[in-house]
Amino acid sequence: MTAPSASDPIVGILLAAGSASRFGGDKLLAPLKDGTPLGVRAFCNLIASVDSVVAVVRPDDQGLARELSDHGAELTVCPHAANGMGQSLAWAIRATPLAKAWVIALADMPWIEIATIRRIADALKGGAELVAASHQGVRGHPVGFSRRYYGELAALTGDEGAKSLVRRHERELHLIETDDTGISCDVDIPADLSR
Repeated sequence: MTAPSASDPIVGILLAAGSASRFGGDKLLAPLKDGTPLGVRAFCNLIASVDSVVAVVRPDDQGLARELSDHGAELTVCPHAANGMGQSLAWAIRATPLAKAWVIALADMPWIEIATIRRIADALKGGAELVAASHQGVRGHPVGFSRRYYGELAALTGDEGAKSLVRRHERELHLIETDDTGISCDVDIPADLSR
């Protein structure tokens, strides 16, 4: 892996390939109070803060793929998405090997403020290698990784995403304290949409 240059992009990875089994349907197409589909709002917040976004979708999720594509997302279809979030994340990392760094966001977390995501991206641009948002000392999303972690990210499997990687490198983790409660608010069931 070559050393990053100042012109290398900060790439957002939108993980949108889950099965939404607890929700009971097309969770990421469910409308928020203003009518915007949940996954689209998460994408819009992310793209406003990084150079480009790659959204990872399931092979059978044409409706979501169309919505995200219509809003400007670059899509990558993970054929093994059913094997878990780690598999989807690794797929997206391998699809973007020229990134300077990645900001990893979950498509079912639409309430993270753009300013929060931008602070993560700016920290990576400034040379941070592992960074995450926190609220009242509790780590949340998104999480940013420099190119240094390419090999470990590209090798992820299972449903834990990058949690094990963050735990392994906790001493290197830089937390950015925010007043953004959205960093820990996801949608698991339909009632969560009314937050």
